[in-house]
Amino acid sequence: MTEITRLVPDTIFKTRVRDESIGSDNPFRWQDVSTEDIFAGKRIVLFALPGAFTPTCTTAHLPEYEQHYDDFKTLGVDEVICLSVNDAFVMYQWRRYLNIEKVFVLPDGNAEFTRKMGMLVDKSNLGFGMRSWRYSMVVQDKIIEKMFIEPGFEDNCPDDPYEVSDAETMLKYLKSK
Repeated sequence: MTEITRLVPDTIFKTRVRDESIGSDNPFRWQDVSTEDIFAGKRIVLFALPGAFTPTCTTAHLPEYEQHYDDFKTLGVDEVICLSVNDAFVMYQWRRYLNIEKVFVLPDGNAEFTRKMGMLVDKSNLGFGMRSWRYSMVVQDKIIEKMFIEPGFEDNCPDDPYEVSDAETMLKYLKSK
């Protein structure tokens, strides 16, 4: 039997980075970041969620990964990334609101990465429009090693399952390797 290797899709993310040389009250500039920049030659834990400032994402999902960041690092993870179909401005403010210092928040404002991953869902029933389904994955040098996809994947899902994409499940998997 042949094993199929699944690579993360090629995408350019529109991010904002602090640049003190700008010298204003808003010292940020646009910076394109590619999946090559993020994943090449690294072991990454990425978790995706429906939206910044939403209840489960804000009270549990992102804070738990921040809390366990050092545990991930000791298990050989180079970076922990939180991805959401939100723009760079929203992701920045959400990170500040939650005092996130270690987890990198990655805006997928155009939902390009999410769509190419096959994880884009319609959440119009909640007034969200198109968003990411909740999942987590380990990526080794752009190759998806393991994914944890929440059950019930469907457009306009009446629930927001949070059972397998949490930090504890990911840590348990990494410790077993």
